[in-house]
Amino acid sequence: MDVYAIPLRTRFRGITVREGLLIHGAAGWGEFCPFSDYSDAESAPWLASALEASEYGWPSPVRDSVEVNATVPVVSAKTAYDLVSASGCRTAKVKVADPRVSLAEDCARVEAVRAALGPSGAIRVDANTAWDVDTAIKAIRELNRAAGGLEYVEQPCPSIEELAAVRRRVGVRIAADESIRRAEDPLKVAVAGAADVAVLKVAPLGGVRRALEVAEACGLPCVVSSAVETSVGLAAGLALAGALPTLDFACGLGTMSLLTGDVCGSSLSPVDGRLPVPLQAPEPDLFGVHAAAPEVRAAWLDRFTRVRAHLQTP
Repeated sequence: MDVYAIPLRTRFRGITVREGLLIHGAAGWGEFCPFSDYSDAESAPWLASALEASEYGWPSPVRDSVEVNATVPVVSAKTAYDLVSASGCRTAKVKVADPRVSLAEDCARVEAVRAALGPSGAIRVDANTAWDVDTAIKAIRELNRAAGGLEYVEQPCPSIEELAAVRRRVGVRIAADESIRRAEDPLKVAVAGAADVAVLKVAPLGGVRRALEVAEACGLPCVVSSAVETSVGLAAGLALAGALPTLDFACGLGTMSLLTGDVCGSSLSPVDGRLPVPLQAPEPDLFGVHAAAPEVRAAWLDRFTRVRAHLQTP
């Protein structure tokens, strides 16, 4: 097992360095990289996903490539325009609702993305649970105007009940992310009428096979998104996107651009807005460049031991 530490290009989810552990097994490589605010119990599905990839591999795909969106962090309007223009993608996901910036700045960023995409491109925004119901409704209406029409708004509020309330009062699709991956029952979102789209992340759901079960049970159109992994973990997301029976939206898997490096020489970076569906995770071959400091490595090995014991608990 090896532990990596790779700086991010822009602060993301409150972190500036992405860390994780790479596991090798009979089927290849897996990646275990839950964020630091996840408890051992919440981290157990992440480990199950890494062990699935390394020990068992993934189901056979039904497509050989996947359309992906460009990801726009909380950056200036000009930087947002440049990122999207250079991405080759027809869809962009824009992070909004950061406490450091205003709604006006979010709207300016969205307007710049629209200018970069042109009228036919799709824009989605992600609020990461930041708003209450009334704030969400006001912000969504303004962002929808700035975008000239949003494809959807991802996780505007924390709770399923709030998502349902917002969905009833706005004319924009609502997508659920945290409400699916951090819930005891990921299917409550569909039952409550809280979302139009399900955002699936392989690691928090416990692996590709478990995510396929969630997709089938919830009955919603699905978007597969990454958790800002290296190409090793990103490959699992592509395996899920490749195995879904239908895939109506671009996926949030073009996230290598958020990292300053990779553990693999051949990074899974989009070409003309698409990524190939791999049959297994790529082999790490540049790990020494991003090896974590000894104390970081020790912390991750300890976390692995704790979480694995938790995973084995009935």
